[in-house]
Amino acid sequence: MKIKIGVTSLVLVMFTHPIVGFAESSVIGKETVRFEAEYAQEVRDPENPDVKANPGVSPVTTGDLRIDFVPQFNFLAQKMSSKDEIYQGNAQLFFGDTGARGNFIQVSDYRGTGSGWKLQVRQETQFKNDQAENKELKGALISIDQSWVNSTRSENEAPVVSKDIIHMDNIGETYNLAEAKQGTGQGTWHIIFGSSSDNNKGRKQTLSPITDSRGKPILDGKFENKPMVKNSALTLSVPGATKKSQVPYETMITWILSELP
Repeated sequence: MKIKIGVTSLVLVMFTHPIVGFAESSVIGKETVRFEAEYAQEVRDPENPDVKANPGVSPVTTGDLRIDFVPQFNFLAQKMSSKDEIYQGNAQLFFGDTGARGNFIQVSDYRGTGSGWKLQVRQETQFKNDQAENKELKGALISIDQSWVNSTRSENEAPVVSKDIIHMDNIGETYNLAEAKQGTGQGTWHIIFGSSSDNNKGRKQTLSPITDSRGKPILDGKFENKPMVKNSALTLSVPGATKKSQVPYETMITWILSELP
């Protein structure tokens, strides 16, 4: 028997201060400069941020300080077990030529103020299925590890990411993922959990193929039948003593982007 575990990810942006945007026009003497368009909101390859990529649909926010992409944390269907188990999450796949990557968030700051920002995450509920006999995966715990940042901009401008493993062991508690102090974090940045062997930053590889009992790749029909990949930087631990049903379990993740004072 197998249980299927998935995560529904939502985006919430909370600003602690009003956003200061670019003026549409300004006048210097007799000369006028006018900005006709906003910076394009498009997702980039987190390991090659100068290249466009298509990871599929994601909740987003708009404005000069925004979230361009958040990951969907999914875990492959697993055999039910009476032992304590740790399951690796699915890595991020893409349409087109982009290879599998660590799960990531893309944040853009085009306010032009350099005042900084903070990115946080919160799990709102335990994994649940209200239609199941065993409605909740009691004690289930999401962990995120191997966090790093990437951008086309200089590393001196990078936000600081949490170096600790983030164990979301308190439902409803907010955890810090990254903080851009004053003068940093401008432009577009990726906060990535884990990495592929293709990364050029010397990061530890955390991705590996997902195979069936015969050692053959399991294909993902949602991504052009590409081979599925797991990511050891994203895990879900489930106690063996927890009662389980043969159903999908889901939770809700809130991503919080706030402007620093």
